[in-house]
Order: sequence, then C-alpha cells, then structure tokens
Amino acid sequence: MKRRCTRSSRCPKIVLVEEFSDITQVEVVGEYRLRLTFADGTVGDVDFAGREWRGVFEPLSDPAYFARVAVDPEGGTIAWPKGVDMAPEPLYAEARQNLVHAAVTRH
Repeated sequence: MKRRCTRSSRCPKIVLVEEFSDITQVEVVGEYRLRLTFADGTVGDVDFAGREWRGVFEPLSDPAYFARVAVDPEGGTIAWPKGVDMAPEPLYAEARQNLVHAAVTRH
C-alpha cells in the first residue's frame, strides 16, 4: 500500500494521506472496459466508455489501441504504447466502486 500526502486547502498545516495500491494485473473485459487487480487484492472494473480522449490520450479513442493496455510495474499503473499512462489513484477509487471479487491470499 502506498501513501500520497497532500496539504489540505482549508487548513494548510494539515497533511492529508491518500492510500492506494499498485495495479498488478489488467484484463480487457469489453470495449473500453478494464478489470484491474491491485496489490492489496482489490479487483474491480473501470468503464471508460463515453469518455472524450484528447491530447496525449487521443489515440485511446481507437478501441484496438485501447485494448493494447498493459501493466507498468515501475509506475504501478496501466500504460499504452508510446508512454501513455494514467494515474493509479482515480483508477483505484473507481475500481473499488465496481468490485468484482476480492482475491484470496494463501500462505
């Protein structure tokens, strides 16, 4: 579990800590729909249908290119060819809202 610290806009002396987990697996489960697995065992779907892709993300408007997604283990997130990637924090938040199942850890 990683933590990212930010300053509160209302109380600048208070530091907010946001927890998130690295993405360890990605599976294309539909057009513009990904199933993400996180290091903490969270498994959830993220639906990108209907999003407008602009700037560096414009190539993602092609479903075939979008399906070329892979895990970037160094960044702990998902990425596409030519270095296009996404911040893991919002992906984690959305995946947690669309849980598929919790991974079982065996020792």
